[in-house]
Amino acid sequence: MSLAIPHSLLDLAPVCEGSTPAQAFANSLDLARHAEALGYTRYWLAEHHNMPGIASAATAVLIGHIAGGTRSIRVGAGGIMLPNHAPLQVAEQFGTLASLYPGRIDLGLGRAPGTDQAATQALRRYYAGADAFPSDVMEVLRYFGPVQPGQPVQAVPGGGLEVPVWILGSSLFGAQLAAALGLPYAFASHFAPAALEEALALYRRDFKPSARLQQPYAMLAVNVVAADSRAQAQRLFTTQQQSFVRLRRGQPGLIPPPVDDIEAFWTPQEKATVAQALACAVIGDERDVADGLADFADRHRPDELMLTANIFDHAARRHSFALAARAFADEKAVGTA
Repeated sequence: MSLAIPHSLLDLAPVCEGSTPAQAFANSLDLARHAEALGYTRYWLAEHHNMPGIASAATAVLIGHIAGGTRSIRVGAGGIMLPNHAPLQVAEQFGTLASLYPGRIDLGLGRAPGTDQAATQALRRYYAGADAFPSDVMEVLRYFGPVQPGQPVQAVPGGGLEVPVWILGSSLFGAQLAAALGLPYAFASHFAPAALEEALALYRRDFKPSARLQQPYAMLAVNVVAADSRAQAQRLFTTQQQSFVRLRRGQPGLIPPPVDDIEAFWTPQEKATVAQALACAVIGDERDVADGLADFADRHRPDELMLTANIFDHAARRHSFALAARAFADEKAVGTA
């Protein structure tokens, strides 16, 4: 499959050891401008809470910061964890963003809390599960539709704006909902790839055209770490590997620097768990990354790829996304030659 497909960037606004959230926000804006210049389609941020190494908890606020500092790249949420919020407030927030930055805002909706049980309770929504997610999604969609005569509650701003809404998922549930509602679907293959093939097949098979989308549109997330050499890239990737293990150990913290010997850090069981969870990863030099992305795209046939990378050094992170972007640029050049 040609890599001449849209490619986007998922940013967790990482707070690295020795740094601060303020620096993370400055880095995110710099990276967004870099991604815009490199031809990335979207720049998405994800809602997480109670995690010292991720600064994007107030996701809508940070989206506004990024959109205000860029010119053309689409900016959105990948995603907003809807069980944490009243649908009206989500519609108002993204209606505001869409009014400030018309044609540039995306709203991805997920049904996980994006945090632990203690923080879930602190968020004050007191939901017993995610059973209300489908009805909450439909409520958000109604708020973005044309305001009807006598409508008792409307999103101001938001009504009539038809902000693009995506369903996020890492299981069959999101695939079923996105297909039933005729919405684009983004699969979290960068950390939960187990159900990828089955979810994609279900979404494409059961998709029902809607006023928002006539054909199924699936975006897949993939970890990409590129460097000037394969050894450098593999070393940079140890940051993400360490972070994943620490989270599973119940020890979330700031983003750690890379290490020379990852084998000394984890147990064999932890290594196997990380290998499974981060199986959708392309690590290496520019050629490795171009070949790996092409293989991934050929295997799964996505309509769009969402690249993400948890790299400690900001300059190395910028360079990694630049090297990855060349794979898509080279394909475009071949296609127009």
